[in-house]
Amino acid sequence: MNDTTETPDEKLPDRLSTNPKSPHYNAELLERGIGVRFKGVDKNNVEEYCVSEGWVRLVVETSKDRFGNPITIKVTGPVEPYFRDKA
Repeated sequence: MNDTTETPDEKLPDRLSTNPKSPHYNAELLERGIGVRFKGVDKNNVEEYCVSEGWVRLVVETSKDRFGNPITIKVTGPVEPYFRDKA
């Protein structure tokens, strides 16, 4: 896990969302590039994660709700966010 170590000024938040309507949305961090390792596998369809509670919300690519938004599922397990530029 030496590639995920951050300096104190580069600490990732406990919870982050890619949805601009969410209170956990942070455009500056998302522009920098955040990767999420879930259960040891890099995921590229994560809409939101919470490290302390141990879950991620994954987008189901082919399904939409009645408003046209992608359907998401919440799954639990170990979550490891990291900056992509360090990986």
